[in-house]
Amino acid sequence: MEKYKENILDRIGIPHALAWGYLGILIFMMGDGVEQGWLSKYLIDGGLTEAESALVFTVYGVTIGISSWLSGVLSDMWGVRRTMFYGLIIYLLGVIGFVSIGLGGFNFALMLIMYGIKGFGYPLFAYTFLVWIAKKSPGSMLGKAVGWFWFVFTGGLSVLGAIYASWATTAIGYIPTLWSAVIWALIGALFALVFMKFKTKNETEKAPSEKATMNGLFNGFTIIKKEPKVGIAGIIRLINTITLFGFPVFMPLYMEGVGFTESEWLHIWAVAVGGNIIFNLIFGFVGDMIGWRKTIMWFGCVGCTITTLLFYYSAQIFPNNIIFVMICGFLWGMTLAGYVPLSALVPSLVKEEKGAAMSILNLGAGLSAFLGPAIIGIVYWLGGSGTVIIWTFAALYIITAFLSRFIALPEEKLGTPRQIRKLELAQLKLTEK
Repeated sequence: MEKYKENILDRIGIPHALAWGYLGILIFMMGDGVEQGWLSKYLIDGGLTEAESALVFTVYGVTIGISSWLSGVLSDMWGVRRTMFYGLIIYLLGVIGFVSIGLGGFNFALMLIMYGIKGFGYPLFAYTFLVWIAKKSPGSMLGKAVGWFWFVFTGGLSVLGAIYASWATTAIGYIPTLWSAVIWALIGALFALVFMKFKTKNETEKAPSEKATMNGLFNGFTIIKKEPKVGIAGIIRLINTITLFGFPVFMPLYMEGVGFTESEWLHIWAVAVGGNIIFNLIFGFVGDMIGWRKTIMWFGCVGCTITTLLFYYSAQIFPNNIIFVMICGFLWGMTLAGYVPLSALVPSLVKEEKGAAMSILNLGAGLSAFLGPAIIGIVYWLGGSGTVIIWTFAALYIITAFLSRFIALPEEKLGTPRQIRKLELAQLKLTEK
């Protein structure tokens, strides 16, 4: 059994060998978040129709989904560092192409291509680091380690990126703000790829042959046949964030209809996302203490079923009471984070092919960006309302509660991850004696 010497970072849940990587992801995602909240309006004001603007982000979502799946598969074949480096290069090409020749000539076709390339790049960088965490973190702290990942990922993308953009768009303009994403990406990569010296086994191997590459890609799906629990976990992850991507599509209009202004809705949404960011970290710790599957089932699946309905109906329970709606939104964001231990549980379901297992989880995360808006579009197309949408979301969360029963680890009968780790350390001390 490999020894793992802990320091203060390990005690708070950050594997010390990966610490520079966490900082790198935070800065990289801050750069990726500079356009959140204003790019769609900028494109429409520049001459695109609403449908064309939506298509740009749809293509972006498609490439994110594909790349999210590939992040795990390619990391198994090429090594984590190399895959992250390729992701960085693709991301930079996408950003530079989108800003220079896409927006430069306001060419719609080039916008689609270049923004799609940008979407293909960032998961190869960010989600591959999540695979690295899954491979190299001790089992007793894996829940906390992935919790910290989602904390820096979301914090960089939705908090620091938004704060920086609110200043930069006014101080230097929209186009320079987009260009600055290149700088932030390079700084993030400096920490994650240069300062961090932690190596994976695969990085010492030769580049794979064409046959090995194809087998590796195929293995990204055959892992479901080998371990069906991985496929079930992928479905749970797919449903996990449907409201995160669905709420911004229809909730602003709903909130306006019940008496809230656009500004008030934005404040409500900020509080809700803030709850998610905070508890992304907290539920990593909780999962290690009481068990990953138990945390997912009760705080994530059951919790989201209740808080999704509560968030929607809060404006009707106490009309025009923004504080109550904010509290309900915070609770929704909190329970949405209850699924965080999935990133610890899934790689633990397999012995060797952890990258392939994580690729299925990442695929679910990527495709979730489609499922939420797609449900809304289908309901409206069928003549349904916001009430039908919200109960559809709640029903899907109930389904995840049922599915979570089938993703138990064999080790669960021995106790929680923390208890198992204590047993391992006790056995190690006896062996050393």
